[in-house]
Amino acid sequence: MKNIFNLLLCSLTLVATFGSCDINDVENYTEMSTENFPVTESDANAVLAGIYECLNAPLENADTKTSWLLYADLASDDQLGGGGLNDAWSQSYDFLCNVGQNQTNAFWKHRYTGINRANTLIAALPNLTTISDEDKVMYKGEALVLRGLYYYELASMYGNVPLVTVPSGSVVTPGDVKVLWGQILQDFYIAATTMPSKRRTDGHVDKYVAEALLARAFLFYTGFYCNGETISDLTSTTYNPLQEVALPNGISLTKGMVCDLIDDCINNSGYSLVSDYRELWAYTNRFTVEDYDYTKGQNLKWAENDNAVNPESMMAIKFNKLAQWPVTGYANGLALYEGVRGAQKYANTFPFGMGWGCGPVAPNLVSDWISTEPDDPRLEASIQDVRKLPKYKYGGYDDYVQETDYYAKKKAPISAKNDGSQGEKYPVSKVPYFCCFENLMYGTDGWIKGANYYQLNNIHDLVLMRFADVLLMQSELQESISGINKVRARAGLRPIAKYSLEALQNERRHELAFEGTRWNDIRRWHIAASALERQTNQPIYLAGKADKNTAHNGGYAERYNATAGFAKMPDSQVSIGSVPQNAGYSDASSEYTGW
Repeated sequence: MKNIFNLLLCSLTLVATFGSCDINDVENYTEMSTENFPVTESDANAVLAGIYECLNAPLENADTKTSWLLYADLASDDQLGGGGLNDAWSQSYDFLCNVGQNQTNAFWKHRYTGINRANTLIAALPNLTTISDEDKVMYKGEALVLRGLYYYELASMYGNVPLVTVPSGSVVTPGDVKVLWGQILQDFYIAATTMPSKRRTDGHVDKYVAEALLARAFLFYTGFYCNGETISDLTSTTYNPLQEVALPNGISLTKGMVCDLIDDCINNSGYSLVSDYRELWAYTNRFTVEDYDYTKGQNLKWAENDNAVNPESMMAIKFNKLAQWPVTGYANGLALYEGVRGAQKYANTFPFGMGWGCGPVAPNLVSDWISTEPDDPRLEASIQDVRKLPKYKYGGYDDYVQETDYYAKKKAPISAKNDGSQGEKYPVSKVPYFCCFENLMYGTDGWIKGANYYQLNNIHDLVLMRFADVLLMQSELQESISGINKVRARAGLRPIAKYSLEALQNERRHELAFEGTRWNDIRRWHIAASALERQTNQPIYLAGKADKNTAHNGGYAERYNATAGFAKMPDSQVSIGSVPQNAGYSDASSEYTGW
C-alpha cells in the first residue's frame, strides 16, 4: 500500500547484516564488505531500501522520544513539553535540559546507521557493472540526499558531530564544523545538479527534494553560524546571514546558486499547492470529514485519500500495516506521542485520537497569531481549542503536565465513526468509533498487531517537506513577495505589498506551524532566547488544575544562551572519545528533575 515498502520488505534481511550499527560501534559482524556487497542491482536496491528504512527507525517504540523530529517540536516556542509527571524527558526538551544518561543515544545510533548504509552504496556504485550509468546517478543522488538529511538532523541537534563519508567502523572525532556543514550542502548540491529532472511519486526522493533541502540547510547554516562558531556567537542577537559557503570539493556555493535551484524547483518540479489548506491534514479524510463540525458540508477532500499522491508533499516518511513490537517504525510514532492524553472516549475528543499528550500548543503562539493575523483561517485549521469539545476532560491520567486549552491538529491521530463496513467482528453497537480512520480506509485485515489498536494503527504520512515551504524559502532568499503571496492567496488572505523579514517570519510561523521547522527558524534568525522566554508564566493545567508555566533550571533564555539549543551529547559517545560534551551540560544545573 505504500510503494517504497514493497522494496523494503524484500530487502531488509540483507540490509540487517550490513551497516546496522552506529558509526562508533560498527564491527565486521559478517563476511560482507564493500568488496563483495552490493554487487548486483538487487543488492543495490537492498542497501537503498535500508537507507530509507532509517527514516522510520527513530520512530520505533520508545526511540520516538529521542528523535530530532519530536525534539524540534518540543524545544520550539510553539509547543510545550507535556506528557505525564513520569515523562520528565518530554518536559526536559521544552526546557532545553537533560534527564539521565544517554537520553538521545538511540537517535544518534539510528542516524549513523543510515549514514553508514549511504556510504556503503556510494562507495560500491562505481564498481557495479550490472547497473546502467543513468541508474547509478539516481542511486547515488538518493543516497546523497538521505545522507545529507541525516547529517542535517544530527548537526542541528548536537552541533559539531563526527563526519564520515566512507564505510567505517572506527571511532571518529569531529573536525571543523564548517567542513561538516559544507559536506551537508555538497551532498544536497550534487544531488540537485545531477539527478534527472523528473518528479518521483513512489516515495523516493528526487532532484527537486534535493533542491528544497539544499535551501533549508543553506538558510540554517548561513544564519545560525553568521557570527561565528562559539556559543556566544550562536546566541548573539545579531543576524547578518552569510552569502556563500565553501564546499569540500572546492566549489563556493553562493546564495545566487541556491536561488537558481529553488526557482527550478518551483518552475519545473510539478509540485503544487493543494487548493484548500485543510485538505493537507488527515482530519479531512473521507471517513471523518463529514462528522467533524469544523469540516462537514464544505466538500473537503484529504489530499491523501486512499493513497492518492499529494501534489504538495515533496518528501514524507511512509508507514503501513506491518508495525509490531518491537519493530514499530512502520507506524507513525509521532502521531501517537502527540495524541490526546488520558484514554478518553473517542466521542469526547473526536476527531482526535489517543496518545501520550506530548507537545501541547503554547498559548503564546495563539495570542501572537491573533495579534499579527487575526483573520487567518490557518489558525483554526492548525489548532483545536479543546473548550469547543464539550466533553473533553482535562488532566489526562490525572498527571498531565503543561496541558493547555489548545491541541495541535496536523500530526494528530484521527479517529472515525464506525460505518458498519468492517463486518460482524466490529459491530457499531460495540465499536462506535475506530481509533484510527486508517482501519476504515485500508480495512481491518492485514494489521500485524490487529486493527483498532491505537498505538500502531496511525499510518498517515509524516511530511518532511511541503511545496509551500519552498515558496517561502524563495521569498526569503530573494527578499521577494511572490512566494509569500502565493501561500497567502491559498489561505484567502490579502497579499502583502512589500517584503520584510518580519512578514516572512510570521508567514512561516503560521503556514508551517507544528511541522518541525520553527525550532531551527528561531535559532537561525537569532531570536530564539526572546521567543522562548514568552512561554514563561503562560496559563497551563497541571493534573487538570489551572497553573502557570513556571521557569525551570534557570529559565528558557538562560538555558538557550548556555546551550544554543543543542542537546546533550550521548554519554556513551563521550566516554569512548568520539565527541566532547556540549556546552551547558557539564554539571547538575542541566538535569531536569521533574515538575
